[in-house]
Amino acid sequence: MKFKEFLKDKIITIILLIFSIITIEILLMIYSFGTTIKIYIPVVLFLAYSIGIAVEYFNKKKFYDMALKNLEDLKEKYLIAEIMNEPNFSEGKVLKNILEETDKSMLENVNKYKYLQEDYKEYIELWIHEIKIPIAASKMIIENNKTPVTISINEELDKIENYTEQALFYARSNTVEKDYCIKKCNLKDIVNETIKKNKNVLIQEKIKINIHDVDTIVGTDNKWVIFMLNQIIQNSIKYKKEDGENEIEIYSKENKENTCLYIRDNGIGIRKGEITRVFEKGFTGTNGRLNGKKSTGIGLYLCKKLCNKLGIGITLNSIENENTEVKLIFGKESYYSI
Repeated sequence: MKFKEFLKDKIITIILLIFSIITIEILLMIYSFGTTIKIYIPVVLFLAYSIGIAVEYFNKKKFYDMALKNLEDLKEKYLIAEIMNEPNFSEGKVLKNILEETDKSMLENVNKYKYLQEDYKEYIELWIHEIKIPIAASKMIIENNKTPVTISINEELDKIENYTEQALFYARSNTVEKDYCIKKCNLKDIVNETIKKNKNVLIQEKIKINIHDVDTIVGTDNKWVIFMLNQIIQNSIKYKKEDGENEIEIYSKENKENTCLYIRDNGIGIRKGEITRVFEKGFTGTNGRLNGKKSTGIGLYLCKKLCNKLGIGITLNSIENENTEVKLIFGKESYYSI
């Protein structure tokens, strides 16, 4: 609060004070009071008003400066009313009451929409679990009645299953902390499970898999890492070269401070100017707009989001028309040994 701005708010009372002093001086002149009285009364009035103004200014400045400092330091700024000091002037008390009522109303609305969001999330999760039953039943029927047509249908069912899984993990991505368990996991098991999930399409697309040096223990949640690895593998499959031999290489390296899992393909790659945006939600890039690719721009976005939640690093490097390499970085903090 600046003193100049404070005085602007007091301009009416200052004008009234000046008018009062002038009026008193006129009356004192009319009744022929002595010079001492004529000087003493205006000076006392002016000093009394100035002291009152100064005290009021410093009280309000102290209160508002502290409120602004608390607001700046506060992460959840809507809670400012909870930590404000009790003011000793009426305007501050009114302001504090307004903020408290506003805060209360805002929290009620937040809780309302939070409940609606949770309810919708539960419905999505239930729907996804229910839709998996007919998918699994259809796959079983196809397995017992293999023909070129049913095999083709099975490939489409695999895509549906992958999209439903993506939707499930997307619904849970904001509450990862409620649904994960950090424990010792072997990267070999995680990689093998992911390849198993994609074996049909890998065979169909004639993509060679080169896995080596993955027999490594890391501390993580295997379910979430399998999902992320699955998204990366599916991208490698989707953006393979139409001619020539396609290969996906998966390997790991142990460093002093971390363990890195590399997923490298020799597909069509990514344009240099688009690499920094691949983790943005909905970003499909040039490749995603190619015929038959039908990219959603959600897979890598989810990977980045989940990695941030789980404390896993993720980077992507690519050379257009040559290769794409994704690196997952698992730290070696002490709690990983639990």
